[in-house]
Amino acid sequence: MNQVSDWGASELDQLRTLDEREQWALRMGGERKLQRRREAGILNARERIEHFVDPGSYIESGLLAVSSAVLADRDSTPADAKVAGFAKVGGRPVGVVANDFTVKGASSSLTNMKKIAHVKRVATDRGFPLVFFGESSGARMPDNMGARGMGTLLGNDPQQYVRQRETPWASAILGQCYGSSAWYSCLSDFTVMRKGSTLAVASPVLASLAIGQTVDSEDLGGWELHSRTTGLVDCVVETDEEAIALVQRFLSYLPSHNQEAPPCSEPLAPEEKYADLAAVVPDNRRRVYDVHKVIRGVVDAGSLLEFKPAFGRSLVTGLARIEGRTVGIVANNPMAKSGAMDVAACEKATRFVVLCDSFNIPLVLLVDTPGFVIGIEGERMKAPGKIMNFMTALQMCTVPKLSVIMRKSYGQAYLNMGGGRNSDEVAAWPIAEISFMDPDYAVRVVTWGRDADDGALQALREQMERDSNVWGLAEIYAAQSVIRPEDTRRYLAQMLGVHAMRRSHGVGQHRMASWPTTY
Repeated sequence: MNQVSDWGASELDQLRTLDEREQWALRMGGERKLQRRREAGILNARERIEHFVDPGSYIESGLLAVSSAVLADRDSTPADAKVAGFAKVGGRPVGVVANDFTVKGASSSLTNMKKIAHVKRVATDRGFPLVFFGESSGARMPDNMGARGMGTLLGNDPQQYVRQRETPWASAILGQCYGSSAWYSCLSDFTVMRKGSTLAVASPVLASLAIGQTVDSEDLGGWELHSRTTGLVDCVVETDEEAIALVQRFLSYLPSHNQEAPPCSEPLAPEEKYADLAAVVPDNRRRVYDVHKVIRGVVDAGSLLEFKPAFGRSLVTGLARIEGRTVGIVANNPMAKSGAMDVAACEKATRFVVLCDSFNIPLVLLVDTPGFVIGIEGERMKAPGKIMNFMTALQMCTVPKLSVIMRKSYGQAYLNMGGGRNSDEVAAWPIAEISFMDPDYAVRVVTWGRDADDGALQALREQMERDSNVWGLAEIYAAQSVIRPEDTRRYLAQMLGVHAMRRSHGVGQHRMASWPTTY
């Protein structure tokens, strides 16, 4: 039988049942709840997916799923509150999960966690990115209560929070994110947060009950906390649409999986107004400048996607392109703390290096730092351990590493920013200074507690400054090249070509694939 008109009544009934079930699931939590979101300017779960994926490419998984733990919820849980499936973004496959807050606050249950596990497993095994649109009230009650609830729901997937970074993960925090939606955001390689959203372990109500005082959602896990203090968020935006566009942009720099090289784009010239790098960076090491201007004078126009701009501000990290090739930028920024790296900057650098090594992205280090921030506060925040995490990550990193010392590089930070053999190539500008510490401080240390006239101090200072110039580094081949500032982009483009990983088809060793996302 080829025609529907030839089918018997039972077959037609089944088709009608399928249509009714599909339409019921697509109505989500009902028109009243959907209308409230429209009035607030917030997309619903299906609209988020529609905005994100290539038109016509979405294949849903589990459309007809409902709650299975509590039978009374079967008729009120369309798609069981999480919309999941597969699609294409920019012509490449992705897995996507969007929390439907209109259905029981997108709370986690046995059925919908099985949906997430399936999409996650397929994306990992078949080699394409996984994207989460987070908005969830946490675990569903009373499903998770009691021994059976815990053993069934929380024990359902032994690999739920395991990552070997086989494929890129990205998350958008687009409302309340508690429980598993918070966990997936923290596990992701890139996380963007819409203002007004919350990322926390549990809701303000539960937190208030736990500590015995009222907790505000913004204080608990708002965008200012996570973008400036915790560093758990990479970018902050005003709208859902902006968040979705940033996730699309992030994926455009990344390979689909860790066994292929990043995609290349059409080369673009750098931004014209930043072309004169010698004019951007003052000769005087005590004068500040914005390293973003140097970056924009080196990378393809409009290609810098900065990570965590308000966190660890003495260091700039981000993805960009040079002659169409994806690169990771790690650059000291003298505009904040004169470029001295604090604990936050070290955490920021470490996480970014792990991302680049995991997905075969070459690193470009732009160096101008007096060292690390020292003092009691840093020690209390485990500064030595954070510095060594950064150092370990850089030395374990197996993608090409190119370092350019622009102005100064002192002390241990010389190694952390790619000095010695911690880069495949070290270049320096003619104004570069390299030493164990700033000559002014060195003179004070050497003469501490001793009487010395001003003339002797000046002579010692001048000697130390002469010994710190770039020529000594070049003479012992600790810098492979001394380049003019205006040649920096050309040098980097050529060296990226030299150090392309041809024997492995652009794939590194991923020695930090299991490195924790936060530590």
